Formats: sequence, C-alpha cells, structure tokens
Amino acid sequence: MWSRSRTAIVCVVAGVLAVSDTTALLAHRGSAHAAISASAPASASAPASAPAASPSATATPSRPAAASAAPTPSDTPSEAGMDALKAAVAQAHGQVSVAAVDLTTGASVDYGAQGHAFVTASIAKLDILATLLLQAQERGGSLTSSQRTLATSMIEHSDNDAANSLYTAIGAHTGLDAANKRFGLTATHGGSDDYWGLTTTTAADQLTLLRQVFTDSSLLSAASRTYIQGLLSQVESDQRWGVGAAGTSDSFELKNGWLPRSTTGLWVINSTGRVDRDGHQLLISVVSDGNPTMDQGVDLIESVAKAAAAVLGQPS
Repeated sequence: MWSRSRTAIVCVVAGVLAVSDTTALLAHRGSAHAAISASAPASASAPASAPAASPSATATPSRPAAASAAPTPSDTPSEAGMDALKAAVAQAHGQVSVAAVDLTTGASVDYGAQGHAFVTASIAKLDILATLLLQAQERGGSLTSSQRTLATSMIEHSDNDAANSLYTAIGAHTGLDAANKRFGLTATHGGSDDYWGLTTTTAADQLTLLRQVFTDSSLLSAASRTYIQGLLSQVESDQRWGVGAAGTSDSFELKNGWLPRSTTGLWVINSTGRVDRDGHQLLISVVSDGNPTMDQGVDLIESVAKAAAAVLGQPS
C-alpha cells in the first residue's frame, strides 16, 4: 500500500500498532478453468493464527470453455507436483489459498482454504478500477483526466487516498458488489462504511476477476483491458514481489496487498496477476492471512504461486 520497502513498512507499522488501530489506518475510507482442477476443501472457521490443516487434494478433469488448437493437458496433475503444492501450503501459519489457470492449455488449479473469507487489503484496488471502467463504458464515456491520474497512483503506487476517492466514485461497496455480480464473482463482498481494504474474497473469485482483465471473455472492452494491464505492468519496483516469482521472465502484471491486523498483529498478504512461464500465459491469485510477519507472508505466497504454476505444467 505504501510506497516503501518491505523492511521500512514493518518498522513504520510496528510504531503505528503501538498507538492506533492499523486496520483503520490502512482501510478507513477505503485505506478462470479447464482441464486440470485440483481442489482441497478447508475449514473456513479456523482462526487466522491457527496452523492450517493439512488439506487433501482431489483432481478431476474438465474441458476448456472454448475449443482451441492448444495441446490437451493431462487429466490429473502429477503426484510430485501436487505433493510440492501441498508442502508449500502446509507452511502457512494461518490460511492460504491459490487459484491459477494456464491460458495456453486451459489447465487450472484451485487449492487451499477455498471456503475461507480472506480480507483483500490493496488487491481490492484492481477490483475498484475494473468497476470504474465498467461503469464508464455503460455510460458510453471514459475516465476523466482526474480519474486516470488517481488510477495511476492507486495501481502503480498503491496510493490509499486515490483508492478512497475512486471507491467513493463507484458507489463504494454497493457499486463494487453490483459490478462483481456481473463479472461473475460469487464470494466477494465490498468493505462497508468505505473500508474498501476490508473487502472479503476468495482466490477463485480473484481468478475470475483476472479473466475479466486478461481474456476476451470479458465485460470490459479491449481498450479498458489494455489500460488496466498497462498499469499493472508498472507497479513500483519495491512492490514487484508476489505471483511474479512464478514466471520465467520479467514480463508480468500484478497487484499486491498487505495489511497488519490490529486485533492479532498478524499479516494479510495477497498477490494476483499474470505471468509468463516457459511461453505459457498463467493467471495466478494467492491470498493468505495469519502471517507472523510481512516477509514470512511474502515468502509463503511466492512459494505457493511457484508450486501451483509447476502443477499446471506437469505431465501426467
């Protein structure tokens, strides 16, 4: 959220936690499947600070939504690949979930605490922008110069004040929820009372949102998608951690979110975006909570993202 290094953020937040409610600080006034499907139900009622239960995986084949000349992926992810993903998820101190799809083959994976409601923190900013653009399209217009300036600050620098303004502009949680219903998100609920950072979601819903941003099967126009992708490709250097670690090139677009919860002192760490892996285009969303530190949370989601990406590329 802030334009600082992770180390600096931790130092600042440590002081803030001693004197104020950090949830209010960061959130106040606003502070995707085919071919391979691996799933693991997890309890949504486990406390954020409790160790995640070791989930069991199942894999079932399905077909891509649209026929293509892409190679037919294997019916099940390899045992070795899934073992690696299970091991990565098992490192979570709280809850973690990943949803990913290979747009080249149609293979997908959805694993972890699937029923858990994760707080978005700043990945909500991508949703806010997608909603803003959809509303502008429906009016037959485009973003104003001021809105574009705010959108750049909100995405590239994760500026909270810019998010405050644009969340108000879309009608806050009412506008966000209405757009998300149209986008196909089923478990995402906008933060009320202008607390956009406390929007709740799942990895699967975030993957659905990514499909709106990165595929032709979208309510967003080609121009709107290109605009969002351009901003996501230019997030400032100290915020280029997260799902980008799963790629094999420096070409990726993402939005991250991080938030220390005042009630527990534990961190919400999320990352969502597109990466290039060995010539394949992957969409990956990883959401987590209950992390003891920001660095531990970042390490967790990068490990889970890499393991999920490897599962998508595994032979049978």
